[in-house]
Amino acid sequence: MSTPHPTRILATITVPDTPTITAAIAYARTQVSPRTFNHVMRSWLVGAASISHLAGPLTQSLDHEAFAVAAILHDLGWSHNAALITPDKRFEVDGANAARAFLHARGWAQDRCQRVWDAIALHTIPSIACHATPLTALVSAGTMTELFGPGATLGLLGPGLVGATEQEWEAISREFPREGLKGHLHETLVGLCRSKPEGTYGTWVGDFGEEFLKEGGWSQVGRRGMDLLETLTRE
Repeated sequence: MSTPHPTRILATITVPDTPTITAAIAYARTQVSPRTFNHVMRSWLVGAASISHLAGPLTQSLDHEAFAVAAILHDLGWSHNAALITPDKRFEVDGANAARAFLHARGWAQDRCQRVWDAIALHTIPSIACHATPLTALVSAGTMTELFGPGATLGLLGPGLVGATEQEWEAISREFPREGLKGHLHETLVGLCRSKPEGTYGTWVGDFGEEFLKEGGWSQVGRRGMDLLETLTRE
């Protein structure tokens, strides 16, 4: 991996080593649960592993420090810190806003902060993110690959975005364990539907509300894009 920054090896992966990355790791550790922290660290490292094997303009123009920070801070929208969470915004937007504020406070330029914001806000929508900037595409691909593994994600996103090997994925998972991940994701996503439904209506997270909270009356009906269009009175 070509990077202008000093590097270190973490879970067998060579990654940039800068004060801002170190601060982002420390910040994430204090703001999210241990399982979420392990997930974001795996996302960074799996993404970095892919980048080390990819060639071409996608990685040549990549801001490696921004990639690291975006990956490490991408789930601040799941924070237990109420100051980072709104009652009505998507968790991706809460996370992007928190990450942007963190970088502003460290003196990053507005346009660089905005690129990190874009990558975090779009990381759960690979059908869009993977056609955006290299930073946005690789943060989304790294997150997806960490969750589903290189084999599955390679078929979904293609070799232009997924380069991590199964051996690298497994080494990263040993360093930052995956135990309890599925239950943690389920609890977190259902919890978002319960605690801030306005931030989940019309999103993929809303599917968890429809499936697991419908007996309690949770419903997106009337709040979907389709419902809004059906209310048009002028054509």
